[in-house]
Amino acid sequence: MLFIPFPFAVAIVLLVLFAVVFKPDDERPANVPFLALILVSAFQSVLSGLRWGYGVQVVMYVAPLVAAIMPPLVYAGVFQLVRRSGQPPFLRAGIHVVPAILVLISMIVWRDAIDVILVVVFVGYAVAILRLMRPGMDALRLAALDEARPTYYAILFAAASLLLSAALDTVVMFDLIWTHGRYAATLIVGGNLVALVILSTAAAAASRGGAAARETPDIAEVPKADTGDIETMAVVQALMSDRRLYEDHDLTLNRLARKAGLSTRQISEAINRGTGKNVSQYVNEFRIAAACKLLTETEKSVIEIMYAVGFETKSNFNREFRRVTEVTPVEWRKKTMAAA
Repeated sequence: MLFIPFPFAVAIVLLVLFAVVFKPDDERPANVPFLALILVSAFQSVLSGLRWGYGVQVVMYVAPLVAAIMPPLVYAGVFQLVRRSGQPPFLRAGIHVVPAILVLISMIVWRDAIDVILVVVFVGYAVAILRLMRPGMDALRLAALDEARPTYYAILFAAASLLLSAALDTVVMFDLIWTHGRYAATLIVGGNLVALVILSTAAAAASRGGAAARETPDIAEVPKADTGDIETMAVVQALMSDRRLYEDHDLTLNRLARKAGLSTRQISEAINRGTGKNVSQYVNEFRIAAACKLLTETEKSVIEIMYAVGFETKSNFNREFRRVTEVTPVEWRKKTMAAA
């Protein structure tokens, strides 16, 4: 019977995950680094199967290079949701190629240093990602607000998986020193595959919150001087109540700031200090209030109402509806009909 290593099965699952996530959308451009990360993870899983399932030794010269590419891809995917860079693309890419170059040099000069380099790279990028996420969900100012919460937690899981990979590589290093690699195969195949699955799943979830990047600048909407929290809140509330900006499916913190003529920092800090909520929660409460009204006064379906108030996915709509009202949309409609 033909032996098929478990890592090959994992690679197939990751390819299926990629196919599910990869849906070209003109309104929300794909997060290319996250999509690339899923494919790279699948390739790394195949390499693991070749090395530990069939004993293909040449994989040892490829796998470290592939591993060095993964943390920069995670960081690039997160960066695409956090801020735009004024640096030329080739310069940004050049910086993130450095880990792979260091690994390649180490293969030639001092092979024993590869594991140390990879651990430093994984930990370094994990820390860099967590630093980007310090402001919380409001750090994702280029991500669609209806997807901010799941995207935020997916990014945290991705950073955690990088730290997990670094920890596993460290344990493998000590295992090679103390037991001459008695448990290395189990740790690499089992532990690293778990890390790959977590990382890819997190990347898939985060890619759903793809930046609504197609924003054309409006000459009339230029940042004003710093205003107080009261004035800022008044401007934002007017945009929500009067212009119903919450109905925009691709609304981001960046786009909201442009419409208000304020900085993202001003809006984020004013909402946080004034309401104790982040921007995503604040905007979604306007959406839920509108949904409650439609559920009560119309016979539209829940799905129609979900789209009408600015949500893209039923899971996010139900989660936010329950957070605000403590019931589901269907339960709300039944309750209001019974009360009438």
